[in-house]
Amino acid sequence: MRIAFLGPEGTFSQEALRTSIALAGPGAEQAELVPVATVHAVVQAIASGDADRAVVPIENALEGSVNEAIDALLHDAPGVRIIGETVLPVRHCLIAAPGVALDEVAVVLSHPQALAQCARWLRDALPAAAQRAASSTAEAVRLAVGATEPTAALGTRLAADLYGGAVLVDDLGDTATNATRFLWLAPAGAPASAGDGSLWKTSVVFGGDGDGRPGWLVRCLSEFAFRGVNLTRIESRPARRRLGHYVFLVDLEGRADVPGPAADAVAALDDHCSEVRVLGAYPRAALPA
Repeated sequence: MRIAFLGPEGTFSQEALRTSIALAGPGAEQAELVPVATVHAVVQAIASGDADRAVVPIENALEGSVNEAIDALLHDAPGVRIIGETVLPVRHCLIAAPGVALDEVAVVLSHPQALAQCARWLRDALPAAAQRAASSTAEAVRLAVGATEPTAALGTRLAADLYGGAVLVDDLGDTATNATRFLWLAPAGAPASAGDGSLWKTSVVFGGDGDGRPGWLVRCLSEFAFRGVNLTRIESRPARRRLGHYVFLVDLEGRADVPGPAADAVAALDDHCSEVRVLGAYPRAALPA
């Protein structure tokens, strides 16, 4: 088994993978871990057959959706399925090359999500430092440690250890309750992750030319409400056809892969939509306390 994740080694994606690897299925403990350069490439690793499982960030408590992951699932990898999810508490470290002091830092590197999750802290602690984006938190740490000017990076303690960095500030962020939700991905036909059987979630994408008619979205959502199916999340993304047209990603409580209210609601969307696709039914992850 090969498992893809956003690399290089030392990212929060790798932490999420390590703490939830049982969700990948039997044999995952002996799997080959495959770091890739972008979130889109993580999803495509499943679509292309380069990996058997993958872990991808999808949603953060502070910054919301990871659109790169959503768009890859909606538009670029129709054969990829969600088989599980995990939620990782996120606390950042500020890391630099040994010898760099906090008051010397002129540049802060990290993934755009990490910079945004620490925006208030950075404004207060390093107001004069320039902020620059990197492809991942671990790549930011690697670059910061090798930089010629006083540079720091937001990343994990694991990344500091891997790339020879010194932790200037530990356990930072704009809120102590920050967390990121990660999805486990697999090819179509793979079984869902093992759960306790009580709480499940289904992710569905739907859309169509009817979205220009008054009340179209209400009628779509009413199919869930009339059957007592609770939606836990709704997201709109450009349909990539014409300006002003969208597809909708919803997460709902229950299983749409077995007979019942959730499956009936999804089937009823066919009356309103030209596209309805179940991305996966899988056990719900417990939220951090």
